[in-house]
Amino acid sequence: MRRVRYESTGGPLFLEQATAPEPGPGEILVRVEAIGVTLPVVRKVTEAAEPIPLGGEIAGEVVAVGEGVTRFRTGDRVTGLCFGHGYADFALLHEAMASPIPEAATAVDAVALVRSGLVALGALEAARPAPGEAVLVTAAASGVGHLAVQLARARGAGRVVGAVSDPGKADFVRSLGADDCIPYSAGSWGDPVDCVLDAVGGDLLTPALAALAPHGRLVAYSSGGGTVQAYDLLVGGKSVIGFQMALIARGRPELYAQWRRELWRMFAEGTVRPAVHGEFALEDTAKAHAVIETRANLGKVVLRP
Repeated sequence: MRRVRYESTGGPLFLEQATAPEPGPGEILVRVEAIGVTLPVVRKVTEAAEPIPLGGEIAGEVVAVGEGVTRFRTGDRVTGLCFGHGYADFALLHEAMASPIPEAATAVDAVALVRSGLVALGALEAARPAPGEAVLVTAAASGVGHLAVQLARARGAGRVVGAVSDPGKADFVRSLGADDCIPYSAGSWGDPVDCVLDAVGGDLLTPALAALAPHGRLVAYSSGGGTVQAYDLLVGGKSVIGFQMALIARGRPELYAQWRRELWRMFAEGTVRPAVHGEFALEDTAKAHAVIETRANLGKVVLRP
């Protein structure tokens, strides 16, 4: 089989031939049809001290199952989070991290919707907006952000605002149901909002916090770091809430499964539609990563083995 690898921090990425893995106890082997490219994986290539397997979101057909697997059998279509080599023709999933793909959905639908949608839905749940409240989503054109905009609208937000790095993304964000779209560079982010879902962090935390109305909530789910001043919280009675999907997946699997079911239900109803910026072959992985690094994507970037 083919898989993508790199030998030093920053790349370059290259294709190599490797033996297809065999599933161990509790594992399933998947013939990969689609791979979701994410910013955390891209950052690991450029920042990790040593090369790591390129894992992440995959979807495809089960071709073998390991000892003790009871939920899946060969021929099933699944999606899930791969912790090993996922940028490959075949990849392993732990049974607990896999979920079935509905008949009406494709593998590309699955990698564009499930993991990114779970993060978006979880961040929205953490913010707990009341019906009619205003929600602002940073990185609103990203794989997670474009779903968060749709989910906020579907769940009754009175006003949905997208914030983006490039004003050229505004039409795309508005097409998702946003009432307005604001570039980060704008002097003001418009009327105050009740909730901010922030996927960027860093220097953007200050204007994001300033965009909140009194008693507003900022949910931080970015790997970009950043700090806030306690005084900025005190004067408006504002709060910052950290959200990490891994904690939900490990600690509250029943809630994780509930959110996943809700996403597929909304997909079936047409309430939420994942957008795919582009599909790239494995040999073009570097090009796919470049789209994410330059923040050029409108929706999800997908690799197709």
